[in-house]
Amino acid sequence: MSLGEKMKHRWEVTPSEAIDIQKSLRKKTVLDDDFGAVEKVAGVDVGFDKKTGYGRAALAVLRLADLGMVETAYAELPLRFPYIPGLLSFREIPVILKALAKLERPPDLLLCDGQGIAHPRRFGIACHLGLQTDIPAIGVAKTRLVGEHGAVPNLRGDWTELVDGDEVIGAVLRTRKNVKPVYVSAGHRISLAASVEFVMRCVTRYRLPETTRQAHRLSLFSKR
Repeated sequence: MSLGEKMKHRWEVTPSEAIDIQKSLRKKTVLDDDFGAVEKVAGVDVGFDKKTGYGRAALAVLRLADLGMVETAYAELPLRFPYIPGLLSFREIPVILKALAKLERPPDLLLCDGQGIAHPRRFGIACHLGLQTDIPAIGVAKTRLVGEHGAVPNLRGDWTELVDGDEVIGAVLRTRKNVKPVYVSAGHRISLAASVEFVMRCVTRYRLPETTRQAHRLSLFSKR
């Protein structure tokens, strides 16, 4: 039985049950580097159609060496769990897993549009998806969910710690000069330092890593 199979649980739960699941699983995340050679990185994003209530999960698998596209996959399902900050994974992971199943081969690393441990219960979507799939995962968020930080230096690749109490939970990373930073946090089987390094290796001339940009493009319902 794989680690992902051990982590399976019901998805149609109440918000209070979802919180209990997060608290139960958060101790199982690995925040040290536990991966081999990383050749393929996948961006993960989910779009939402308000008219139908469907979500569209998209995966863009890129070669780390040159960020060329290797494979794409998408899937659609009704999003039954409500939109509640901090419980995003219960809304989106079921459709993400359906899209992942369509890939010919799993990627070596997942970059999720959301949080890793930079989360009130230290269990954002990157942690949850990493445990479900047993694939190293990083959270790359456009906004902060929890924590405080000081000024971020204005040079590309500079970052400052995101801190909650006395705990470092992420990095506030400047991917481009004079552009708002992103919030990077470890999800599963990877350290914060390695997370920052891989995110920067996926950045070209835009604020967001190319993995995220390509996955977002594919997740739009107009892109069929």
